[in-house]
Amino acid sequence: MYQSRDRTPPRSTGKALRLLDLFRKADSGATAIEFGLVATPFLLLMIAIMEVALVYFANFSMENAVDQAGRLIRTGQAQQQGFSQNQFKQSICDNVAGLGDCMGGLKVEVKKFNNFGGINLDDPLTGEGTLRDDFGYDPGAGGDVVVVRAFYEWSLTSAIPGTLGNMANGSRLIAAVATFRNEPFDN
Repeated sequence: MYQSRDRTPPRSTGKALRLLDLFRKADSGATAIEFGLVATPFLLLMIAIMEVALVYFANFSMENAVDQAGRLIRTGQAQQQGFSQNQFKQSICDNVAGLGDCMGGLKVEVKKFNNFGGINLDDPLTGEGTLRDDFGYDPGAGGDVVVVRAFYEWSLTSAIPGTLGNMANGSRLIAAVATFRNEPFDN
């Protein structure tokens, strides 16, 4: 059974108590206040979800681009055309999507090894948590084992502590690695 709310305060209470009783029974702005309480965390959650999706997309895109560019080394095309580190980096940037300043922000390392057991790689971050910039480029010859690593510092838009940042400045290091043995091409 529906009962209407009586908006008049009881006469037996004092004036201050009657005002408090009126305030307690008034619900005309409750929806706006509830929306205000829920909207901010909801929007922050949506921004964080989109940030995670963008980071995963950029990481997947860079992995694909490193695989495509690594094929140039694996088949000997990069060696026969005399690719420099910048030319190889450009071949990665040609295949990657979603990275802002690819050529300016991308760091590439290409190292050759005698066998897979001899692979020893340095940490791409310095002791202070910043990205190194002294990576080498040696695509090797036919039959060599080669490791191609690419790194990009992704600036995060959401500044939620403890989320995606894995660098000292709060940015996300996006990395892709391809390891393979060069085909036996003519040197």
